[in-house]
Amino acid sequence: MLNSALLLTLVTLAGLVLGFAREWLLIDAWGAGEQTDALVLALFLPDMVRMTLAAGLLNVAAVPLFHQQTMEAGRQWLNSLGSLLSLFALALAGVFYLFAPFWLKLLGPGMAPQSGAIAVSAFEILVWCLPGMFLHAVCGIWLQLRERYVLWGMGSFLFNLFPVGWLMIRGAETMADEFALACVLGSVLMAAVVLPAAWRGGWRPLAFTGMSAAGGLFMRRIGPVLLSNIGSHSVTLVERMVASLLGEGMVTWVNLARKFINLPLIALPALNQVLLGKLSAGHEGERLVILRQGLALTSCLVVPAAVFIMASSPTLVSYLLPEQATGVLAGLLGWFSLPLLMGAWNALLARYAYANNDTRLPLMCELAGTGLHVIGLVSLPFWLGVPGFALANLGAVMLTSLLLLHRQQLWRHVGWRLQWAGGAGFLLGAAVLIQPMGAGVAQFAAGVGAGLFSFVVMLTVLKPWKAAV
Repeated sequence: MLNSALLLTLVTLAGLVLGFAREWLLIDAWGAGEQTDALVLALFLPDMVRMTLAAGLLNVAAVPLFHQQTMEAGRQWLNSLGSLLSLFALALAGVFYLFAPFWLKLLGPGMAPQSGAIAVSAFEILVWCLPGMFLHAVCGIWLQLRERYVLWGMGSFLFNLFPVGWLMIRGAETMADEFALACVLGSVLMAAVVLPAAWRGGWRPLAFTGMSAAGGLFMRRIGPVLLSNIGSHSVTLVERMVASLLGEGMVTWVNLARKFINLPLIALPALNQVLLGKLSAGHEGERLVILRQGLALTSCLVVPAAVFIMASSPTLVSYLLPEQATGVLAGLLGWFSLPLLMGAWNALLARYAYANNDTRLPLMCELAGTGLHVIGLVSLPFWLGVPGFALANLGAVMLTSLLLLHRQQLWRHVGWRLQWAGGAGFLLGAAVLIQPMGAGVAQFAAGVGAGLFSFVVMLTVLKPWKAAV
């Protein structure tokens, strides 16, 4: 598990770095104003689809169903499903295109008319990223069945390659429609790279026989997972809507903070995909052992990252965007580091349920958290400002974690008390002792030291290479 996760982590890192570079170059070229806000909002729905598929939404349902059939029957079923999903991608792109003004008005109710026109024009191009994204995801199922994680994991890197390159070449002269077209080319590239490997694994396009049966079986399994994912992204939608009402540039800052906060967590998507494959293929008695290892490893990775961000956020943003007013971004990063650990745990706890053929339980737990998150978003930011976004998220992930542990009767089987208390203690120390130092080399060095210290302590105490926690 560790070796597979490490390889996938390397390509995930490249994709996350390019994704962050894309947002950083946009701000560097246009500043944090109405034009940048418009393009960020136009990117929201296509990027939401891409990140959903990259997180393994299709794999969660398709891989366990494939293993329940004979090899030949599984291949026929999966090819029929792939054809159905390709048609769905074209239909979804068409719906987004036809109702583009409606979607953008929904996403950014606080946008000025001129910004709205820029957003709609870019969005009408960006929707045609969807067919390539779905084709990449369908091929990714075949690659995961062969345990070829790395090639599929390059998707984010390949998608961002063209838009980042175009921004570097054109800079402030970049037009929104040019940027959108570069994203479409990136979606074509990410699909083209995985097609040969998927073909060798057994993928065949245009397999229309048995599509309805394949789709029915798939939807019964993926339905709860899909609803859970939609609930999660609906929270992000509400977050964007609230940000658009709080003033010019706030959408851009919230979006950049979300991108940045994911950078140090490069191993988690890789670990989640590898863990799902091993849990699905393993026997019931082995799954709890694999879960304990995965949770311990997650804590060892997330706590140091959160501590470093909490401690060094003022220095990081002052170095990255020296010509911008970055106080808002520094505050967002510090507050967003609080819910990282429990949010990372939730992904693994949900996959443990998926591997046990239960997709409904995570849905119910996550919907409860989503409801609390939405309540927090429509109230706390208007009352507390920037901290309101993070505190709403913190309450949601805490509720979801507690429900997942309780409903799966995992309280006595995972070391949640030790790991959560340790993470909270290190974060409190970073917030009290290091963040008030102010931006500079001393703060950055102290943040690195605190992150390394917490990593060594967590690694020594938890020993994720062992089964017991």
